[in-house]
Amino acid sequence: MLPIKSLSTLMLIAILSSSSLPAAEYDPLSPVGSQAKIQAIDLDVDDAARKRQLPIRVYLPTERTKVPLVIFSHGLGGSREGSAFLGEHWAARGYVAVFLQHPGSDDSVWRDQPLRQRMGALQQAASLENYKLRVQDVPVLLDQLTKWNEQSAHELFGRMDLAYVGMSGHSFGAQTTQAVAGQSAPLIGTRLTDARIKAAVIMSPSVPKNGSPEKSFGKVHLPWVLMTGTLDSSPIGNQTPESRTEVYPALPAGDKYQIVLNGAEHSAFTERALPGETGSRNPNHHRVILALSTAFWDTYLKNDPAAKQWLQGDGPKQVLQPHDQWQAK
Repeated sequence: MLPIKSLSTLMLIAILSSSSLPAAEYDPLSPVGSQAKIQAIDLDVDDAARKRQLPIRVYLPTERTKVPLVIFSHGLGGSREGSAFLGEHWAARGYVAVFLQHPGSDDSVWRDQPLRQRMGALQQAASLENYKLRVQDVPVLLDQLTKWNEQSAHELFGRMDLAYVGMSGHSFGAQTTQAVAGQSAPLIGTRLTDARIKAAVIMSPSVPKNGSPEKSFGKVHLPWVLMTGTLDSSPIGNQTPESRTEVYPALPAGDKYQIVLNGAEHSAFTERALPGETGSRNPNHHRVILALSTAFWDTYLKNDPAAKQWLQGDGPKQVLQPHDQWQAK
């Protein structure tokens, strides 16, 4: 078990947000109640059927109450330790946040490789086989969390309200999220969708290699919020800033949103720059990501009317900068 950790990132965000969001109004950037600290626990999910072990990091609110669950899937070459700013904030807002690590497309792919061979190793790991493994990891995780939630001796006993499950991910994790949250695939349709997932936050979305966006996303009925940037390209996967914005128009109307952050590169949704990126990081990008994702979760996983009013009203304008692009339908 990891020690109780203070949320320095959250404290900074609360300070930054205090000047623009009146305290009396709904504020997705402030911790809930007395949530000044959260607990982070590292566990492993043993998938005996596939002979596969899934490392996870669980961010827990301080108070031992039953709260909604949010799952996060990392990008290619990442781990359960990445994008901790998300897990910390979501937990402080009253969610159990589970960060899932995918063997075969995690940091083990590149860590022991010579520098010149790392890109090739990552390209090989971005395979259809690893995509399938990732997608299968999600229901396995949900099954195990359900068991732990019912075992009185387990530290996660009674902590999760599994009637309200959100799914999120970045890059390869966004593809994973799309698959389990309503995307259609050739020949199998929406067979990969997990009915336990009620809403999705998708960071750096991807259009399919085969088939049109309309066929892939035209039947998505779950609430989705897409997050990308005007410089959100990647050397692996052939996705461009333009292709990432092709997902939103293909989605049917109803509880669908998109933010395009001006000047945001692919690493804007992580905590450090990626190889090849040269631009300076805009600290407001994380502020926007946290505010919009939290308001979205509060709207669709907590049924909070104030959050819905903020999300569908003028709330986003309070955190966005002039050239950021926000859409809702």
